[in-house]
Amino acid sequence: MKLATFISHGIQYVGALTDAGLVPFHHAHGQDVGALLHRGLGAGDLGALVVDGLPAVSADSVRYLPPVVNPPKIVCIGLNYADHTKESPYEQPDYPTIFPRYPTSLTAHGEAIVRPLCSDSLDFEGELAVVLASGGRHIPKDQALRHVFGYSLFNDGSVREYQFKSPQWTVGKNFDKTGAFGPYVVTADELPPGARGLRLETRFNGELVQSADTSDMLFDVATLISVVSEAITLQAGDVIVAGTPSGIGWARTPKLLMRDGDVCEVRIERIGTLSNRIVDESRAATAPTTRQAA
Repeated sequence: MKLATFISHGIQYVGALTDAGLVPFHHAHGQDVGALLHRGLGAGDLGALVVDGLPAVSADSVRYLPPVVNPPKIVCIGLNYADHTKESPYEQPDYPTIFPRYPTSLTAHGEAIVRPLCSDSLDFEGELAVVLASGGRHIPKDQALRHVFGYSLFNDGSVREYQFKSPQWTVGKNFDKTGAFGPYVVTADELPPGARGLRLETRFNGELVQSADTSDMLFDVATLISVVSEAITLQAGDVIVAGTPSGIGWARTPKLLMRDGDVCEVRIERIGTLSNRIVDESRAATAPTTRQAA
């Protein structure tokens, strides 16, 4: 099932995509996918929510929000595709490269990715996002996928100038409204275990710029959950962003960076397409949105 958090007629809902459109869940005003997870609802509970749902609305008529609006944690993984490491200034690590994102850095499908006033080095990174249904510490790898609720899309918009100002990447990865997330979370039961074997593509102004298979990840989803939980208590609603393949704009000659008016799309088969227009910070408050989701 595909779940979304969205605003329709001025009211925030969480709901499911059906053949009839988006079905808002009854008694879910003001909630998001994360609220369902905190209630302990799993994929098996969702069918009843659809049957009991409100009348469907067109998926093209709503304003999308990040599926989990305020995740407890957003744990990002760098250098998780060998071809991307080769185009970077780094050696391939034998341990996942882990860094945080913060909820203030998120933006939604159809909303602007904001290019900051202080830098013109905003780059794209298409990635798989993993949404957790439950957490804990010291999760064994062979049990890790039991903690996954579903999978989504992420564009890890990166302000490279600030990313490389120090050995820590955190600032360059956390400018407001640079990390696009959504539009849907696809429940894990509808995808291969660990979302392996799916084609990931990024298009920039319609041109294919990144293409990979999620099986190419050096550290798979189960490994990432297990490794992160060695140090950090994971929680329902946490998001793990699993890394980008080669093709980033910063590694090209000449560099291909996101500018006002550009459109960037991330697609993973069976999950959907995440589309965002790039808008300069100076006019972000008045920029139009794009509604269509796939």
